[in-house]
Amino acid sequence: MEALTEFLVNWGYGGLFLSAFIAGSVLPFSSEAVMVVLVRMGLDPVGCVAAAALGNTLGGMTCYGIGTLGRTEWITRLGVSTRQLARARKFLAGRGALMAFFAFLPTIGEAIAIVLGLMRSNVWITAVSMLAGKTLRYILILASFEGVVSLF
Repeated sequence: MEALTEFLVNWGYGGLFLSAFIAGSVLPFSSEAVMVVLVRMGLDPVGCVAAAALGNTLGGMTCYGIGTLGRTEWITRLGVSTRQLARARKFLAGRGALMAFFAFLPTIGEAIAIVLGLMRSNVWITAVSMLAGKTLRYILILASFEGVVSLF
């Protein structure tokens, strides 16, 4: 994992985009570490947030696409448990595409995107809501890290 992170850091914004795409899909990865390292190396924080948010949103939209296939047995094979799907369904009941904002949440975020796909929520509202939530999350992570670093 450390070698992969170093490899992605060497790619700059493209590596950050790819790491965020991986993290936004059903595969576990920490794009936050790549983003923080790149900002500490001197890359533009706005560019880093943009690359991370776009990559993570596209990764999340792959989960949405998986959901549109409607095959629960495929979804559970990808590592999303039936319990996570049930929790996401309960969370989303009657709320719709705007709930994609919460796709950044750990452990349930992928399930939210998948269930939105299963529900056939509006793809554009889902994508914009997801982008907003993921962008805010990356901004808060970077602001928190920069705040902690400034103390030392």
